[in-house]
Amino acid sequence: QVQLVESGGGLVQAGGSLRLSCAASGSRFSINDMGWYRQAPGKQRELVARITSGGSIRYVESLKGRFTISRDNAKSTVYLQMNSLKPEDTAVYYCLAEIRPAASWRTYDYWGQGTQVTVSS
Repeated sequence: QVQLVESGGGLVQAGGSLRLSCAASGSRFSINDMGWYRQAPGKQRELVARITSGGSIRYVESLKGRFTISRDNAKSTVYLQMNSLKPEDTAVYYCLAEIRPAASWRTYDYWGQGTQVTVSS
């Protein structure tokens, strides 16, 4: 049993910054990839950034230079630093963790509850 708890969302003016956090809790598991996805009203959920357990990162090209993903393996936590925010960044942001149960090589995707990010002009 694993739970992902997100925090850090809120309302911010254009040009401002936010830092999202997502912590995994439970027992008898390890984490492979972690990542962030977002879903704007009326749109499909899309990838923002993804990071492996070894630190390899994949960003959406249009977000490079403004968003930074990182993780702390000791805390089972992934972060998303968002700078120079724009109104078009407004969305619900979801955390993803690829979970491997103890004594298993098969993985399962777990999702956080989502956190609202609203950027005003």
